[in-house]
Amino acid sequence: MASDERLPLLNEDETRDYPLYTPKSLVPQSLGPFRDVQGDKINISASSSATTLAEHDSIIALFVVAFDTRSGNIVEWCIPEDTELDGVEFKAMPSGSHTLFSDFVYFRKDNLFGLACFEKMKVESEIERGARMKSVGILSLSYTTLYHHMQFLEKQVRHQLETPGNYSQLLAFYNDRKGILPSDETSETLKAHSLRSTPSTPSRDLVPDMKITHPAGCFNQFIKFFQEQIFVLWKFALLQRRIIFFSPPPIGVVCYREQIFVLWKFALLQRRIIFFSPPPIGVVCYRVYCACCLANHSIPNLNSIELRPHFYVNVADIEALENEVAYVACTTEKIFESKSHLYDIYVDNQNVKASTLAMKDLLKVSEGDREKLVKLNNLRSAHTFSTQDFNEEFLSNEEEIINSFFTELNERLFQTLLDISQSQDRQLTSDHMKSIGLDPTGDRAFLMELVEHYGIDVVLMVDNPCCPK
Repeated sequence: MASDERLPLLNEDETRDYPLYTPKSLVPQSLGPFRDVQGDKINISASSSATTLAEHDSIIALFVVAFDTRSGNIVEWCIPEDTELDGVEFKAMPSGSHTLFSDFVYFRKDNLFGLACFEKMKVESEIERGARMKSVGILSLSYTTLYHHMQFLEKQVRHQLETPGNYSQLLAFYNDRKGILPSDETSETLKAHSLRSTPSTPSRDLVPDMKITHPAGCFNQFIKFFQEQIFVLWKFALLQRRIIFFSPPPIGVVCYREQIFVLWKFALLQRRIIFFSPPPIGVVCYRVYCACCLANHSIPNLNSIELRPHFYVNVADIEALENEVAYVACTTEKIFESKSHLYDIYVDNQNVKASTLAMKDLLKVSEGDREKLVKLNNLRSAHTFSTQDFNEEFLSNEEEIINSFFTELNERLFQTLLDISQSQDRQLTSDHMKSIGLDPTGDRAFLMELVEHYGIDVVLMVDNPCCPK
């Protein structure tokens, strides 16, 4: 990855909507296996243990994927050798990767989560058709710690391109970090090999890092890109719907096919041409992260299901997704748009499409949404004016401000609804809706869906006008 791609976006005139730097150590509070966070204390569920916290960072498998001109994507090497990696070669090197020189991708493989770094290098080889493409990736039980290994994977994919077949560094890394799957495949407990600590002498590794797992500035870019539509995504995240982000492959001759000659004509005529270049899939994986962050809260005992990220998905995942009731994913494959039974909303850049007529009512941006965006932007502006230096610490603090805004918004909303449900009349009025940041008219359909989804017993006293906004 080029050195300039590691720097944060600080230029307000920059037209890109994604960060151009390597992810740092950031973990969203309610993503991953850790829940019920209160201050600096973490309440661990009965199925977890103190050792589980450190063990989630252990590596279940390590692999190298290569593009073979005769066979296509192949798993070139893996450890352990008997690891079931069917389909990983197409997740670690997604459709459209050949148009890029480097990228990264998060994905899910059964009950495991993966991270792979891809790179393409020009070579003087007719057999390889002038380009060598590889990905180096890992599998783990948790996605919240994968970012720890990003820098190592970036270096190793370059090493594999320059010295093919030399796996000694990968093997040493695996032996240092390896973990094994529990005997019960449904268990969340990971038994890791570690010489640094024991249950009786825990190390500092047992304390999880409760920051954010996307790069500093990523949530900021997410807000800037979607603007007021961020609250449309917020509503669907709170409703725990199925969300797919689409990212077409970056621009290349193969993307245009016969249209390349239309472009050729305009080029010969020396006309003005503007190309829109979609972001790499790694950036869209961070949109999956951010969408999950929108639903953060710590209100216990809600009748809900877990909204977990699938990250990158392809056609091989269609059958599995048909059985999912709540997920956030991203893809580079256009076929998903026609599979409307797989999603509730389909997000193509800034275009958000619902799969049903009932869901379309929730796509409208309400006055309450616009007011919430103004409040959020005011918080961000106040933070900017209070800090002179735009550095990584500034960006990390801004991420915390945005994350806290949505967490507090969600907790105020749910707590108000629960309090009303326990009152004598259980009546939810327009004043109640305004107090929790909702538009009594424009957000009525959303609120009805929300209380029904979570089984909250309230009586909606807000009028439903014949001509809603």
